[in-house]
Amino acid sequence: MDNAFCTPLDITQIEHNFAEINPAMSAAEAMQEANRCLYCYDAPCMHACPTHIDVPGFIKKIASGNVIGSARVIFDANPIGASCARVCPVEVLCEGACVEKTLIKKPIEIGRLQRYATDHAMAVDKQIFEKCEPNGMSVGIVGSGPAGLSCAAYLARLGYDVTVYEAKEKAGGLDTYGMAEYKMPQTVSLSEVDHIARMGVKFILNTRITGGDDETEILGKVNRVSMAMLREWHDAVFLGVGLGETNKLGIPGEDLDGVFDALDLIEKIKTRDWKSIPLGQNVVVIGAGNTAIDAVTQAKRLGAEKVTLMYRRTEKDAPAYEYELELARKDGIEFMWETIPVEIKGDSRVNGMTVLQGESEFAIDCDMVIKAIGQQKMASFFTDIAGVDVDEKGRVVVNGQMQTSDAKIFAGGDCANGGAEAVDASQMGKHAAMGIHETLTGEKVEFAGAILRDPPKAPVDPNPH
Repeated sequence: MDNAFCTPLDITQIEHNFAEINPAMSAAEAMQEANRCLYCYDAPCMHACPTHIDVPGFIKKIASGNVIGSARVIFDANPIGASCARVCPVEVLCEGACVEKTLIKKPIEIGRLQRYATDHAMAVDKQIFEKCEPNGMSVGIVGSGPAGLSCAAYLARLGYDVTVYEAKEKAGGLDTYGMAEYKMPQTVSLSEVDHIARMGVKFILNTRITGGDDETEILGKVNRVSMAMLREWHDAVFLGVGLGETNKLGIPGEDLDGVFDALDLIEKIKTRDWKSIPLGQNVVVIGAGNTAIDAVTQAKRLGAEKVTLMYRRTEKDAPAYEYELELARKDGIEFMWETIPVEIKGDSRVNGMTVLQGESEFAIDCDMVIKAIGQQKMASFFTDIAGVDVDEKGRVVVNGQMQTSDAKIFAGGDCANGGAEAVDASQMGKHAAMGIHETLTGEKVEFAGAILRDPPKAPVDPNPH
């Protein structure tokens, strides 16, 4: 446990602190909210959603009592619609574009309605989509995050034999391991994985893809499969490996006991084994993105006495969404803007920091430091193992079909866009499935929300005067 402190709170209090911040709607609440919708033609909310879910369509089905039909509309355009209902930044996407926001200053609660429909489908164990008649072709998918799951689901619907290779013990990627527990419990992501598995998609866990020759290898609990074998086994390969390790601070003391990567700590929290989670009493989180907000709020909710968010730029430069920053303020987080860490102090473990603020260098107290300064690109994986091109920023290069410089290999998600929302990765997985199918068969297919055409123009009045 890295000799860190344990939470001072009892389990009941922690469970209360980690209750979902957007609770489920009752049937009556969902019906009332659905009936507020104006069912706009060419709705702005649909344009604002990266997967272009037919938002008026799924809400209208809720209003008519057809909740399974509503879930089908959602999953048709986004196979991870239950996760996205909880973790999407709806305030700046669908709900931010809602016309009701301008009419009565209160947008339709699209995210919660989406959760209501998808939760219902999973609660009644309804299998929305099935695998199509087998077409005799096989696709290997590396990585089971949002992009990989989306690509797998659409390919199964086209009849492909799909195998997903995942390095961790559980599938789901960051939706399973990296989302704040008060936003979404791990069970939701795993339920979506199960839904896709029941479409005939095979998941091979604890498996890393390596370079080398054409043999597989078992090393401890982790299997290693060469890229050469994937090429031999499958007609096409999709890479949805996400990003790599957290960036380094590059300062003295970074390797001291008590310094953690934010995503590693969040992964520990996802176990909900509360008393085993390392926790200091005076915690500093370095960074100001949404992951940094997840780290500070969860440290506070676990029972840390003082939690500080430190960022090298101004508050207006913070990458985190404003509603995330507001959540941190409500949780009593302190902020140090325009502050640069110079050194983490301590003999064997953290006992303070030296920081630079303007031209002043001074010491602050802390006993735990959490790094949330972004992740490294996996450029070497693509160049040395997959053998495909990357750009100057280390992102794998893809065309509009998500095809890499190798015609047999496709890619999508954070490894291609540099890091975005789960819903963006899901859309890239959808386009990759379409690109793979067209490449292998010559047939073009278009899934729901794949191509959002330009909105129709208003008719021209032939007699304007």
